[in-house]
Amino acid sequence: MYKKILVATDGTKLSKKAVEAASKLAADFDAVLTVVRIVPHYAKTFFDGSSVLSIKDMAEIEKEWTVRAQASLDQLLNTTIDKHISVNTVVARSGNVSDALLKVAKKSKAELIVMASHGRGGIKRVLLGSETLQVLTHSEIPVLVIR
Repeated sequence: MYKKILVATDGTKLSKKAVEAASKLAADFDAVLTVVRIVPHYAKTFFDGSSVLSIKDMAEIEKEWTVRAQASLDQLLNTTIDKHISVNTVVARSGNVSDALLKVAKKSKAELIVMASHGRGGIKRVLLGSETLQVLTHSEIPVLVIR
């Protein structure tokens, strides 16, 4: 059915559940699994929540976040993902998680996106937004939401 599956993870317990589900689907469908983690840009202005740091320091922080993101993906490869499937890992930097996920999905030619929903409702969803909702709204391919 699906030959290329993309799963998003942010390192949370719920996103690990999404990775487990995507791994099982990839094994069942003999599909290639792409596991992606989006690293945000460091806030550069006061209004974005930034403290006063030099551009060099901000770049170092983003580099460290990227290294940690790749390490978390490597750990998933060793502990969570079925060893009998083909897996690609992607760490992408972006200020907009949903846009980045959709770009990676397009680039990897994914046929299904699997991601977790943190289940925020009401005012929290209004204030914090929902990356899952954005992906659901703008994706041209099916999205499986894990709760």
